[in-house]
Amino acid sequence: MKKLVLATAFTLAFGGLPAAPVLAQVQAQTGPATNSPAANPSRFGLPDFGDLVEQVGPAVVNISVVQQQAQGQADPDNPFANDPFYDFLRRFGVPVPGMPGAPGAPGGSPRISRGIGSGFIVSKDGYVLTNAHVVGEESAEVTVTLIDKREFKAKVIGTDKRTDIAVIKIEADNLPTVRIGDAERARVGEWVIAVGSPFGFDHTVTAGIISAKARRLPDENYVPFLQTDVAINPGNSGGPLFNLNGEVVGINSQIYSRSGGFMGISFAIPMDVAMNVKDQLIAHGRVQRGRLGVAIQGVNKELAQSFGLPDARGALIASVDPGSAAEKAGLRSGDVVLAVDGTTVEDSADLPRVIGDKRPGTRIRLDVWREGKRREVTATLDELNPEASASAQRPGRGDSTGGKLGLSARPLSGQEASQLGIGGGLLVENVSGPAARAGLQRGDIILSLNNQPVVTMEQLRQQLERVGNRFALLIQRGGARIFVPVRLD
Repeated sequence: MKKLVLATAFTLAFGGLPAAPVLAQVQAQTGPATNSPAANPSRFGLPDFGDLVEQVGPAVVNISVVQQQAQGQADPDNPFANDPFYDFLRRFGVPVPGMPGAPGAPGGSPRISRGIGSGFIVSKDGYVLTNAHVVGEESAEVTVTLIDKREFKAKVIGTDKRTDIAVIKIEADNLPTVRIGDAERARVGEWVIAVGSPFGFDHTVTAGIISAKARRLPDENYVPFLQTDVAINPGNSGGPLFNLNGEVVGINSQIYSRSGGFMGISFAIPMDVAMNVKDQLIAHGRVQRGRLGVAIQGVNKELAQSFGLPDARGALIASVDPGSAAEKAGLRSGDVVLAVDGTTVEDSADLPRVIGDKRPGTRIRLDVWREGKRREVTATLDELNPEASASAQRPGRGDSTGGKLGLSARPLSGQEASQLGIGGGLLVENVSGPAARAGLQRGDIILSLNNQPVVTMEQLRQQLERVGNRFALLIQRGGARIFVPVRLD
């Protein structure tokens, strides 16, 4: 079975060769009729997008990118250096595979890659929004082509990888612009259209509906994507997603596919996210985000019961970074963040986005669940920096048993605890029964039970006698800390 992968809808070819065109049949969509003046209903009850496309088309652009890979330096260990024919061939400019001077070889001709994407004009003086992965980091040349075939060399104002947004600028005046819509007001089931350049076919229009809102994708913590069934293919990246009022509600960015082509699921970046990033890129050339300094996880039903929460919601703090805004505010491992400045945190994925939307230095109010009570904590945010990975080693053996929990563990030695940067804990040697069912693994380090530290097996047994059949263990696994809900019944 083929693996499902996320793909970006960006056409890329090497050496100036265009990507091979692919023709695909687009399945017709059905849905409710609309009374929008931009899309007239046809005699079959489906919208006619003709007037809408004429209205929005001039503000949509084609973006072509030429990237030049850095030319390598001559290799001092070149195997051809002592070849009697090497100097002869070099003098006559004959490229030999692997020899300096050959395309792609050290010291040879640089490799050229060409890509095609889409974008749209957001200001009359030439600011254009697109995807960061379209313009890349080391673009030698970015060209914007308008619907009237005029071409402009574009300057990259800034890119933001976390949201995949880029702002570019062309030198022109009185350009047609799009109208910005409110993605928050968009409804699931609502008709939308995409305009872009799939496979280089500029100003192609496809239609569908919004399938879902606030979708979370792997490694995408800052964008609550709009999911649609609008046909999106390579070359559509960076293009606008319009509602029937002619307003842009999203930027087409990714597809979910087995083959790399469209398979009925595509994702767009909501315009509220895109416009916030755009304003910061134009003003500062980069995006500033707040940082709280916590590692979090989701709250499921079992964890909610363990902490006495009435509902399974919020972001559970697994660990607090030393010296962070969270530590200074007094936040603890085991706290559950329920709201930030009155904005409810329904899911753990909401917290990074809510905090990231705020500027460094902002003072925020957190509603926190701690020890069965709701509390209020204030914190002043730091600035988010690139994350550093952490690792830990866990040597050792032991023979103590955890009784009804079903595990064998031993206390960490002082040296082991110091190497791991923790005050102490229990190193899990073997698991069975409830511990195995809960997902505990050999090598895990148990740090606390229901937020009560445990550094000896006796402390663990005492805590097990006090709690009921459901509780939460805080463990350290690798460089991360997570809460594991355990059921003894």
